[in-house]
Amino acid sequence: MDLDLSPQLPKKLYGGNGGSYYAWSSSELPMLRQGNIGAAKLALEKNGFALPRYSDSSKVAYVLQGNGVAGIVLPEKEEKVVAIKKGDALALPFGVVTWWYNKEDTELVVLFLGDTSKAHKPGEFTDFFLTGSNGIFTGFSTEFVGRAWDLEEKDVKNLVVKQSGNGIVKLDGSVRLPEPKSDHRNGMALNCEEAPLDVDIKGGGRVVVLNTKNLPLVGEVGLGADLVRLDGSAMCSPGFSCDSALQVTYIVRGSGRVQVVGLDGKRVLETTVKAGNLFIVPRFFVVSKIADPDGMEWFSIITTPDPVFTHLAGSSSVWKALSPTVLQAAFNVDSGVEQLFRSKRTADAIFFPPPK
Repeated sequence: MDLDLSPQLPKKLYGGNGGSYYAWSSSELPMLRQGNIGAAKLALEKNGFALPRYSDSSKVAYVLQGNGVAGIVLPEKEEKVVAIKKGDALALPFGVVTWWYNKEDTELVVLFLGDTSKAHKPGEFTDFFLTGSNGIFTGFSTEFVGRAWDLEEKDVKNLVVKQSGNGIVKLDGSVRLPEPKSDHRNGMALNCEEAPLDVDIKGGGRVVVLNTKNLPLVGEVGLGADLVRLDGSAMCSPGFSCDSALQVTYIVRGSGRVQVVGLDGKRVLETTVKAGNLFIVPRFFVVSKIADPDGMEWFSIITTPDPVFTHLAGSSSVWKALSPTVLQAAFNVDSGVEQLFRSKRTADAIFFPPPK
């Protein structure tokens, strides 16, 4: 089974002075297509406005940088105008219409990871724009649009063709979009940098898990996610998803080494990853990471809303559960070696600080 799991950077698809939209190509990262996963990134300059659109895929959005505003309209619901900032995660189910705006000097960067199993192109998102030069109403005749909106022909032409931008535009500074409302964040966004920690190992690392308990909309999206911060030179225990889920990982900050082991004990990936890289761990494959001295942070989605992992080191690992004689027979070692192996890593941890 030959797999190319090499980490990749995205390619720019479109953009202008308002910002740019980037995506990872399924031709360069084949596991996207095989796993029905899409990955993209939106970067908005000051006054950059991502025009209203909907997608053929459900997604999780994660704010990598900056502050801004997101407009979200769930099917048959009123618009939610949400203030977003670095560390925010938002679940975007099928049929949701979104727009994004940055009024700050700092660039707003949002990562999108999602399920493309029902998409037009497996492994890629396709957005349908409501307005702009490629908006859906540019394809209808003036008669159809006029009857749909009860407008005269001259008004239809003005409304449909006035916006010449494509996907992302730069607004005049005098334009005032709706102000976000604090109560609109409820149930729509979770800040992973401020949320209670699910795992906190001194000198090792910290984890916040995004699931149906702290952000119920992920149940509609069908994905789970987590933010992991690994301290300098610390290790993340070898482990795998035991519920047949794929794990898609984006390196947010820092760098480190990654090893992935698959069928027949074959190491299918050994590489150094850095900020901006995206890589995928196939179902049931075992992955482990060691951060460089400055540490490493990553955001991952898992293709199930409530993922379950099995770790192969630490007190809760499967090795600790197996009987001593089973381990002796399995490794073909005597009791002394088995006891030495069992006596190590007695703490209930998935992160291990660097050796002293």
